[in-house]
Amino acid sequence: MKIEKIFIEIPTWLGDAIMTTPAIENIIKTYPNAKIILLGSYVSTQALGNFKNIEKVIVDNTKKEGNRYINLYSLAKKIGKVDLALSFRRSFSSKFMMFFIDSQKKYNYKRLQKEQIHQVLRYNDFVNHELNLQNKAGDLKLYFKPFSYGKATLGINPGATYGSAKRWYPNEFAKVAIAMSKTHDIVIFGGPSETDIAKDIEDELIANRVSNYQNLAGKTTIPELIEKIAGLNIFITNDSGPMHVAAAYKVKTAAIFGPTRFKETNQWNNPSENIIRKNLECTPCMKRVCPLKHHNCMKLITANDVLEVIYK
Repeated sequence: MKIEKIFIEIPTWLGDAIMTTPAIENIIKTYPNAKIILLGSYVSTQALGNFKNIEKVIVDNTKKEGNRYINLYSLAKKIGKVDLALSFRRSFSSKFMMFFIDSQKKYNYKRLQKEQIHQVLRYNDFVNHELNLQNKAGDLKLYFKPFSYGKATLGINPGATYGSAKRWYPNEFAKVAIAMSKTHDIVIFGGPSETDIAKDIEDELIANRVSNYQNLAGKTTIPELIEKIAGLNIFITNDSGPMHVAAAYKVKTAAIFGPTRFKETNQWNNPSENIIRKNLECTPCMKRVCPLKHHNCMKLITANDVLEVIYK
């Protein structure tokens, strides 16, 4: 059967969506003449919507108004007939929508291995398994041109959408930024819900008479965020979507890990990544908020730990 039209649903979260890109590149390589319909959240489609062969991008707004399942049925019908449908999501709502998509070949993402392997490999193995391929997972891909800064620039990303347990402390981020401000301009990143954390860091910089900084929290579109991170010399970040943006452009990164499985979600194929973590008995707990109330996996990491890695 000739594959001329492919439907792909990508994950909701920015980081997860970026980790599907080696698998999507392999789908495009396998079916170079097929046109792709891409479905995902606003954030994930903003990041991946300019991939080669994508003919149509649909933002999933089925949660917004009315009955979600009626909306999902309508969305599936709107997509029309395709030759191949793949979803990188495991949710019930995704399986429900996929049931109504008009395609003989339909595949919903499933974890094929129980042991810890990188999420990039899980996504790529899923595609290989369902389509009977043997493609290796290449680098993460994003098709935006890196921003050109006038001077060596350090980016800091104090947020993490998943929950507070993944966040290092604003005062520690600020200490690193203050120390680095002698040699680097500073850019603070964050989403609309992370402006308070960014403001705490900004206040510390002002108190320490640091003026060569920009606070971009809540002020960038997703393409602008990607371009600005791509042009950095150094990036300090929690385990988050922006961390995977930096990986796609192989930016020198200090990645701070607490409650999450770094072997599954660290930067993929970035030789300039440095993982900073404390090997505690309670980690990784995979909780959004510290269940033991002490948050030592993050509290015990100091600005000096990060600076040591950067200066190396």
